[in-house]
Amino acid sequence: MKSIDPNDFKVTDKIKLSRIPTLLNIEANDDEKEEKLDKVQAKLSDLQDVMYSHNKYGVLICLQGMDTSGKDSLIREVFKEFNPRGVVVHSFKTPNSTELEHDYLWRHYIALPEKGKFAIFNRTHYENVLVTRVHPEYILGENLPGINSVEDITPKFWKNRIEQINNFEKHITQNGTIVMKFYMHLSKEEQRERLLRRLEEEKHHWKFSPGDLKEREHWKEYMQYYEKAINKTSTDYAPWYVIPADDKEMARYIVAKIIWEEMQKYTDIKEPELDDKIKANIAMYKKELGEK
Repeated sequence: MKSIDPNDFKVTDKIKLSRIPTLLNIEANDDEKEEKLDKVQAKLSDLQDVMYSHNKYGVLICLQGMDTSGKDSLIREVFKEFNPRGVVVHSFKTPNSTELEHDYLWRHYIALPEKGKFAIFNRTHYENVLVTRVHPEYILGENLPGINSVEDITPKFWKNRIEQINNFEKHITQNGTIVMKFYMHLSKEEQRERLLRRLEEEKHHWKFSPGDLKEREHWKEYMQYYEKAINKTSTDYAPWYVIPADDKEMARYIVAKIIWEEMQKYTDIKEPELDDKIKANIAMYKKELGEK
């Protein structure tokens, strides 16, 4: 099976999504992919335990992609070996009334990972420059100064939002949050097949929403805005990775491997050593515990 190099998926220069494959040609069957994923899962689980005791970094994993791109199942499979205390998943949907009383980044700030933990954003702060660009009328619900109609939402407004997102990510990374962002790159045809499967298999009916078909009509617009957002916000401190998502099993392994490889750069993450005074008295503590 071909070795996975994170740099093959990392966005370091301007990209065109239409030129990036949604399926990776790799000589491996599903069993081999699952075996590879199992090994990385175990490593990540051990790493998280060490992170918890080290207590200096939090890790934020951001997942974006069109409907059916496999975000939910990726979370389930990649992080299933984690201690539940060490990982929290946040699925950001339409802002509620409380969230709309704050700026658009507020609900993301309060969901950031604690030190020693992983947080996964299933859909992220990028919805504010993706869905709202396709449907700018949603911005009106934020009740912003100077925005009274869709016509008031100028190109400068979106430029400012991108800058605000970059500043948000720079701020949190400078304060100990490690950020990795993954775009699940799905083909329109594969989405069609996955939506059909939801309709054909009764146990998956609950996943289907007619709204998925309405959003599918805006595919070209979404690709345009994804491309713009990724190109303008993939930075050294908070990089984007474009993951071929037509093969779910392969996509899960690629994401897991990238997280593992990137975390190896943080060589200071180690279990804390015992205080010298405690170490010097270990024999005495053992003797005390041995007494009845």
